[in-house]
Amino acid sequence: MITNISITSVFVQDIDTAKAFYLDVLGFAEHTDITIGDGSYRWCTVMHPSQPELEVHLTLPGPPYSPEMADTLRRAQAEGGMFGLGLAVDDCRKTHEELRAKGVEFIQEPSERPYGVEAVARDNSGNWLVLVEQREFDPAALG
Repeated sequence: MITNISITSVFVQDIDTAKAFYLDVLGFAEHTDITIGDGSYRWCTVMHPSQPELEVHLTLPGPPYSPEMADTLRRAQAEGGMFGLGLAVDDCRKTHEELRAKGVEFIQEPSERPYGVEAVARDNSGNWLVLVEQREFDPAALG
């Protein structure tokens, strides 16, 4: 039986620069960074300190995907259209200002939603980071 989600993967353009972004800018912590097999595959994961049971695997587009699929993923990254992570925040507007001051690119300013306040940023590989300050959902707010 499935008991929880323990890992999710995010395609990045460069593992070292992505790792630095997640650690230094977003405040994540290193979990694992090893080279596997003949040295051609790097397994790098980070985690949020308050949620150590969920690892974020930073990986390059490549095998086991076909070369064509890996190229498609790289093009999507270059266009900034890959979804990355949804991140819970205590105060979306404050977090938005803190991350903007660190040079994070935002593609959507904090906006009121029926479920809370949401902003959308990009990591340094072009992945979307959706910041959500959640509140109790009110279906009546939909109109």
